[in-house]
Amino acid sequence: MLSFQQLPKSMKKTIRYILQDVQSLEKLERIEKTIHYYIQKRKKELKKNDSFKQIR
Repeated sequence: MLSFQQLPKSMKKTIRYILQDVQSLEKLERIEKTIHYYIQKRKKELKKNDSFKQIR
């Protein structure tokens, strides 16, 4: 895992927001679901592109 200082600025801001400003479990769970959704979406795209490259 990267140290906090090595993370991209946008990740640092997101983590700080979660640690300092999120005051409810519901809001935290919504953030978690949203981030998870986009990570899974990107993984699918990368796997699709990777398999396409292997065919060529």
